[in-house]
Amino acid sequence: MTPAADPMLPRVARVRARRRESPDVFTLEIAPDGPGAGAFAAGQFNMLTAFGVGEVPISLSGDPGDPSRLIHTIRAVGSVSGALGRLKKGDMIGLRGPFGRGWPMEAAAGCDVVLVAGGVALAPLRPALYRLLAERERYGNVTLLYGARSPDDILFRRELETLRRRLDVDIEVTVDHAVSEWHGHVGVVTTLIPRAAIDPPNTVAFICGPEVMTRFTIMALREAGVADEAIYLAMERNMKCAVGFCGRCQFGGDFVCRDGPVFPYARVRSILALKEI
Repeated sequence: MTPAADPMLPRVARVRARRRESPDVFTLEIAPDGPGAGAFAAGQFNMLTAFGVGEVPISLSGDPGDPSRLIHTIRAVGSVSGALGRLKKGDMIGLRGPFGRGWPMEAAAGCDVVLVAGGVALAPLRPALYRLLAERERYGNVTLLYGARSPDDILFRRELETLRRRLDVDIEVTVDHAVSEWHGHVGVVTTLIPRAAIDPPNTVAFICGPEVMTRFTIMALREAGVADEAIYLAMERNMKCAVGFCGRCQFGGDFVCRDGPVFPYARVRSILALKEI
């Protein structure tokens, strides 16, 4: 068995493809730089470097069952992510990782699983969905609730349309603002929770999205009867070093890069309740 690459060791990899997902979101497919270099767990992230500009943490959005491709879906919001968005097929990119604790796939076995995503945060949940579907017999009902700003901002739209035709997964999509051509749900993603086909005492929930969305989603899940101990969330904090050394992403006694980015809600409940944190 080939040993996994040292995640701290900077490597140089090649961009295999780039595609536009929405007006400000793009996906990079990166060729792993050696045997075993593409292995990752659902929910982990890599540190990507745009040479001459900087390094930024980006969640993996591909299939953990296919280590031959490293997929990252990125919103262009700053200098580094903007530079990554200008890369073309064949360009070189810096790579460290994978880092972090991912989604608790084993803990969810035997339960209904509901995934709740907002905006570009569907990307970090996508590997968990791949895992759930690849091992479908291990889980109960699988439900994805996804909210986007508008129909044009829906990520992986063709893939979602294909998955909705399956009989073993429920996918509901809502948008904040709609045009006349949109015939789906309109409203925030939390409005979909009461309609979800889940058994609350036997449900595990994965949440990823802006912090305000996360707070309201947790409230809605608790009102529906889902236990605090069965709720997991991916934290959005500024990460820099990826190993808890610089302190930039400290959240109470935890560091998001090292102890997360996925946390049990019960672990961060008291701090998350402080809106100024």
